Amino acid sequence: MSEGIDGEFTAFVNERGNVLLRVAYALAGNQHGAEDLLQNALAKAYARWPRIRGDAEPYVRRILYHDQVSGWRLRSRRPEVPVAVLPDRAGEHDRGHDVDLRLLLRDALLALPPRQRAVLTLRYLEDLSVEQTAELLGCRVGTVASQASKALSRLRQLVPALDGHVTEEVR
Repeated sequence: MSEGIDGEFTAFVNERGNVLLRVAYALAGNQHGAEDLLQNALAKAYARWPRIRGDAEPYVRRILYHDQVSGWRLRSRRPEVPVAVLPDRAGEHDRGHDVDLRLLLRDALLALPPRQRAVLTLRYLEDLSVEQTAELLGCRVGTVASQASKALSRLRQLVPALDGHVTEEVR
């Protein structure tokens, strides 16, 4: 590839790389997995850069979502380990409570099926509409709505402390 294309690609990565890494982290659930996921997506994008450079970010995001869902399908799911009692929580006024809640939420998100996790990431982290999410995932609007509803319900079961924070609105 020519120097101009390399420069454009490098500028794109420098400008949007951190945002894309946050999306990859939300999908992968850990830093190393996110870095691998983003690196693979950027490698695929680089190979097609002359065709996509005007619309690169949506293309890379689509690669991230599709690669992560494909990876979930290929790996056997980690079994859920039920516990009789949730760990003690810090007081409501303590900032440690927020950290505890975030960790519980992260673990609960990791326990969701791949499609539900992808739907929640697109809808609530990426703030996409139901229609945009359906288009990106290649499914129907009703599928997105039902997967979001099931995922939110499951999150409420796994993390009861979220009860006041998670709403039913999925459209």
